[in-house]
Amino acid sequence: MHYQTVLFDLDGTLTDPREGITRSIQFALAKLGIDEPDLTKLEHFIGPPLLQAFMQFYDFDEAKAWEAVNFYRERFKVTGLYENRVFDGVTPLLETLSGQGRQLYIATSKPWVFAREIARHFDFARHFKVIYGSELDGTRTNKVELIAHLVKEEGLDPANTLMIGDRKHDLIGARSNGLDAAAVGYGFGSFEELNAEAPAYHFETLDELHQAFLRR
Repeated sequence: MHYQTVLFDLDGTLTDPREGITRSIQFALAKLGIDEPDLTKLEHFIGPPLLQAFMQFYDFDEAKAWEAVNFYRERFKVTGLYENRVFDGVTPLLETLSGQGRQLYIATSKPWVFAREIARHFDFARHFKVIYGSELDGTRTNKVELIAHLVKEEGLDPANTLMIGDRKHDLIGARSNGLDAAAVGYGFGSFEELNAEAPAYHFETLDELHQAFLRR
């Protein structure tokens, strides 16, 4: 693949944040009097912007959704951040891409302050030129806006830039900004969800993604 610049989503693409996110959602819901003992029922919160997810999945109005987000962050920033793991195969992939001289960025709906701490703690920050995320006030949680901001700030050529992600938001964000997208099937988006967005590439495993970059 010829792309000189590669943007990566974070959750479900580079790391598996399942435990930290679902436990923090569970904590926030409990604070609001909602008991959800089954963490697997909260996995659909992984990927989309959190505020909108609370409004969509629990029918909260915006004020209550912000309350939930703040309770979520209360646990996430202390504990949930670290209940996370880098997918097997991510480190060799990033080493390959860096070694090929490509520029790498992270583009996540997560607040950049959390994303940068995760990348520092799990020791993959060094592979990325800049880690872009949202602001704590909700600005740029939308992937379309986030990618537009990143492309403009960095002066990137969309035709030579690839976005890699595991949810439809990544693929829509890329397409809306004139970037090709690669969907990955090992994260949290179903095959149907990803296929519906007609990405330029669809890799079921990290190894397939890695191999595609080796066949330049």
